[in-house]
Amino acid sequence: MDYRTYIAEKLKIGTLSTEEVASMLEVPPTSDMGDYALPCFRLAKTLRKAPPIIAETLKNSFTEDEVVCGVTVVGGYLNFKINRLRFAEETLKEILEKGEKYGSSRLGEGKTICIDYSSVNIAKPFHIGHLSTTVIGGALYKILGFLGYKVVGINHLGDYGTQFGKLIVAYKRWGDKEKIESGKLRELMKIYVKFHEEAEKDPELEEEARHYFKLIEEGDRESNELFAWFKEITLKEVQKIYDRLNVKFDSYAGESFYNDKMQPVIDELKEKGLLQYSDGAAIVDLEKYGMPPCLILKKDGSSLYATRDMAAAVYRKKTYDFYKCLYVVAYQQDLHFRQFFKVLELMGKEWAKDLVHVSYGMVSMEDGAMSTRTGKVVFLEDVLDKCVEKAARIIEEKNEKLDNKEEVARQVGTGAVIFGALYNNKIKDIVFSFDKVLNFDGETCPYVQYTGARCNSVLKKGGEIGAYSVPSLTEEEYAVVALLGAFPDVVREAGEKYEPSFVTRFAVELAKAYNKFYIANKIIGSEESVKNFRLALTKATHTVLKTSFRLLGIEIPDQM
Repeated sequence: MDYRTYIAEKLKIGTLSTEEVASMLEVPPTSDMGDYALPCFRLAKTLRKAPPIIAETLKNSFTEDEVVCGVTVVGGYLNFKINRLRFAEETLKEILEKGEKYGSSRLGEGKTICIDYSSVNIAKPFHIGHLSTTVIGGALYKILGFLGYKVVGINHLGDYGTQFGKLIVAYKRWGDKEKIESGKLRELMKIYVKFHEEAEKDPELEEEARHYFKLIEEGDRESNELFAWFKEITLKEVQKIYDRLNVKFDSYAGESFYNDKMQPVIDELKEKGLLQYSDGAAIVDLEKYGMPPCLILKKDGSSLYATRDMAAAVYRKKTYDFYKCLYVVAYQQDLHFRQFFKVLELMGKEWAKDLVHVSYGMVSMEDGAMSTRTGKVVFLEDVLDKCVEKAARIIEEKNEKLDNKEEVARQVGTGAVIFGALYNNKIKDIVFSFDKVLNFDGETCPYVQYTGARCNSVLKKGGEIGAYSVPSLTEEEYAVVALLGAFPDVVREAGEKYEPSFVTRFAVELAKAYNKFYIANKIIGSEESVKNFRLALTKATHTVLKTSFRLLGIEIPDQM
């Protein structure tokens, strides 16, 4: 049952619709206050009464029944207590029937959402700085798909620009084909760093790099063969990381894909009188919107990120007819997105309102920031490997007799890296710590995984779940039930606000509530009907924990 809608239909507040009233209902901070609450402060202006008086009036007109069995006023809040036994029966029945589909919906049916995320650079390392965009985008891909949207994952590859001229110069001067074939991205990075070191001594190298990039643009065979080789090496290497992180894409159309699609956008800007020239560069003046000019073409006529991003947005609208197009990119690029979104709006693209910059904070290691040019980078592959190795050592110490230790270490170590990037609100900067993410106590990935494994162990020992009724609920049982019932709303809100951390934190809260229940309530050995109910509660918890983590790209081991 949709309890919010049920309560809202019975309330009947002025001209407000059922949907409007339902959206106002909140879950109180503690269950002893009730299960739902209506804050009457928002009604004071329209009803011209003090919130406590409004709450009292509504209480007097509300008839309690077998669904809502208690209504109380606390200050300006009207609190509702539902029939918890009925709620528990309904919630467990739904989860056990739907299984891993519990929490999914048809909310997005018939709508397409494009998500632009990860966007690695060709011939550059997949480093820790790419972690957030990759796993936030990957989680949103799964969450929005779970809500019924058709999702298109786009890896907008950085495969265009002078850096490829630099790489060709570096390869011709200091490269070794065999070394690159074996060392792959790390070897390419070495010669890229070498180029920058040498260019400081010999600035003419920069001119040579521009020359080779021009050759790529002009279709020179040798230069394009080298470029294609660099691209092939990169994609094979990064795919291994994507597989480890449970991240997938539907399109790898990068910057170079839009080379022949930029001119129509530039022509349209001219036709609509939006293009101006400043010191030889083509711009769109955005001063009246509180922004600096949006650069469209450099003095030499070459394009910029904004030009290519506008061409990409137009292409995506034509190809996918998206409902929303999300860009999972760090907050440092906020101005860039505000600028080119505004330019598209000025061009008359009414769908510009559907472009969304999903910004996030930066990730750094405990020893500081990184730079590709100087070679000071932390490879994401190394971070994953180190986490898996560390997880293996901890598992060996905690449970040396565990079967399948290597597989469990992979699940725990990889999950800890993903969880570390998805636990806090996405806009917060993250300082990555191996010790923190692999802590088995507290609000961590291993803690939730261990709880999932505990549920699995209980279910194995308990055997088949027989018939049960719910004559009464302990406080710990209801705390678990209440969270299980809230899961569909959590997923919906995570999708609406593009915030995977809602799901991550929910999983932690559910794990905490289940462990509290497990310690306080006997399961195996209790009276048959009670045992079956508690086994059903355990199975429902296990199902929802696994679903929560699956939406984040994390696995839960069967045993730990």
